[in-house]
Parts: sequence; structure tokens; C-alpha cells
Amino acid sequence: MTGDTKIYNEYMEKKRFAFESVCKRCGECCGLVDGDPCVNLKKYKEGAYYCTVYDERLGIQKTVSGKIFNCVYIREIIKHGCLRPNCAYNDLFAHQI
Repeated sequence: MTGDTKIYNEYMEKKRFAFESVCKRCGECCGLVDGDPCVNLKKYKEGAYYCTVYDERLGIQKTVSGKIFNCVYIREIIKHGCLRPNCAYNDLFAHQI
């Protein structure tokens, strides 16, 4: 890996972390408000939610009732305008318009 590539990769990782840190861990985009969340969605004692397979979450997953769905990056949900009304990413993009 060249020096420029390493610097670029480090920069992109920091940007990804900053972008993902906007999430309030409400669980809405993981089906919590629909009443049939992903089986991998768990709740911290403090009330926030997390994915137990976060690093391997993308692709085919199941809901608690057994329905199959395709887990995607949040940026795909944003791109298609499908954010939930209470999503923290709405606030992020409202300030950029």
C-alpha cells in the first residue's frame, strides 16, 4: 500500500466513523417501530439499541417473526429518501439544504 493510499484509507475511515456516529441507536431503521425488528437488534441497559452482527450485517437477515429482508448501509436508505421521521440523519441533512 502506498503512502497516499494509506492516508486516503485512514481519512475515509474517519469520515465513515463520523457519519455513523450521527446515529442515535433508536432501532427504527432495524424494524423496531414496525413491531417486527431484526433478530440481531438488541437493547443496551441504557435504552439504546445495537446490532449483534454489525460488522457482518449487510445482506440477507431475518426479523423476529422470520421474515427475510436485505440489510443495507444507512446511506442507501438516505439515497432513496426512506428515513424515518425521527431519524437523526434527517437533522444532519436539514442543515445542509
